Amino acid sequence: MKVGVLQFTPVLKDIRTNYQKIEKLTEGADLDLLVLPELCTTGYLYKSTEELMPLAEEFPGDKSSAFFTRLASNIGGHVVAGVAEISNKEIYNSAVLFNANGHVATYRKIHLFDREKEIFTPGNLGFPVFDIGAARIGMMVCFDWIFPESARSLALAGADIICHPANLVLPYCPRAAVTRAIENRVFYLLADRVGSERRIDAELTFIGQSKILDPGGNILAFLGTDEALITAEIDPAQARDKFVTPRNDILTDRRPEFYR
Repeated sequence: MKVGVLQFTPVLKDIRTNYQKIEKLTEGADLDLLVLPELCTTGYLYKSTEELMPLAEEFPGDKSSAFFTRLASNIGGHVVAGVAEISNKEIYNSAVLFNANGHVATYRKIHLFDREKEIFTPGNLGFPVFDIGAARIGMMVCFDWIFPESARSLALAGADIICHPANLVLPYCPRAAVTRAIENRVFYLLADRVGSERRIDAELTFIGQSKILDPGGNILAFLGTDEALITAEIDPAQARDKFVTPRNDILTDRRPEFYR
């Protein structure tokens, strides 16, 4: 199975330009699974729900649904992308899964970061896992990483691969991905963005460092702060072996009756 992670700089409020950047950076790619950053079509730094509302979309829907369907067709596999989703007048910081036939699934970010709490509604769909044929995948978005229960919930539900769209600003965040891969024995696809966004009262610089990790936490592909696509060949079956010694399975050895 060939997987890829795209790192780039989305342009705030310019969905069309972001489509063009994604298409250019993935041109000619042949992938079973591609992961794009958080809020990859809209950019991140919005002042209010009202400012973001005109750019948020329903999934499935029109513009971005058509784009991600085409992108999935172009690469020959599945696409996971971070988006601003609107549903019943609520805006969610979501990740969506598409294939060449269209929308497959949606995950809504459960743990909102900092000023996101003023803009988005917390996710309400839990941590589902989806079978894409070659593997079972789970999704989480950016700040979900700091809660180990997020990745563990996906591992317990049978995920072989964790797809993690992100807009990371804290310098230690990418290191935690290694731990999450090891402690759950899963492949981990971290798709961060790069660049800066500035508003009158705020400025954020995104740190990049996207990576593809195997279930041992080994780095299969890595980026610094460049805009680029990285890829790796993986065997999802490796993530189904949860033994770290002949006598220790990281899931069946759990003793949740003592976890408080």
